[in-house]
Amino acid sequence: MLTRRTFAVAMIAAIAMPSLASAQATTPSAATIERQLDAAPSKKFRPNERVTIREFKRRPDLRRMARSIDIQSINFEFGSAAIAPSQYGKVEIIADALHRILRRDRGARIHTDAVGSFESNQILSERRAASLKRTLVGEFGVPSFALETVGYGEEFLLVQTQQENWRNRRVTLRRFDDFVR
Repeated sequence: MLTRRTFAVAMIAAIAMPSLASAQATTPSAATIERQLDAAPSKKFRPNERVTIREFKRRPDLRRMARSIDIQSINFEFGSAAIAPSQYGKVEIIADALHRILRRDRGARIHTDAVGSFESNQILSERRAASLKRTLVGEFGVPSFALETVGYGEEFLLVQTQQENWRNRRVTLRRFDDFVR
């Protein structure tokens, strides 16, 4: 039986504890994004070992070596690739970090990829990655030449599951200038 006391305790707990979804959807600060993308690469490639951008996109071994950060807070409407203006504050944080990196290193190149759950297909993932690039370029002035996009659909899920999992809906920024010709 629900008493006033148990109801009050439940309400206080619900108010005091942030929701699981919002805890999962925290956008890293611009400084954190910048630090991750400026970290020392795990391997230094000699010029003859470098690959094309296309090959970098196809090779998970190279992507795993790249300096990267997952951004799990950009929310897309179900089945949509559009970034709503309500998400622009989060994208602005990303843009701020990219501007700082590019001021120091004009040769920096960032790879944005979007991976979705089983409900997301390859085309939608590609459209979401392209949408992020368009927003970064059009709304926040990040130079287009510094960004490459790719969508992986169900190919590289963090959590292999038949069920929906929030960790599988993410945008990853990878710095790939160490790998390409």
